[in-house]
Amino acid sequence: MKTIKYAVAAIALSTLSFGAFAAQAVTAEQAQNMSKIGVVAADGATTLDGLEAQLAQKAAEAGATGYSITSANTSNKMSGTAVIYK
Repeated sequence: MKTIKYAVAAIALSTLSFGAFAAQAVTAEQAQNMSKIGVVAADGATTLDGLEAQLAQKAAEAGATGYSITSANTSNKMSGTAVIYK
């Protein structure tokens, strides 16, 4: 029983801490005050929200604090790119 409580607590805390380090979408004005550190790409999403979440995750994994989506394409699955900033 204690193991389940600890597991639930660990999952809850990891979810909260992920949000604290997630990259945020930035406007063109905000991007002017940041340094471009690269570009990320994602594919396979079925919705625009899913694509944005994938790009945000990849930006965060690259150490970015912000990102700006530069393209989004669709055929059967969505793909897109984003410039990442720090």
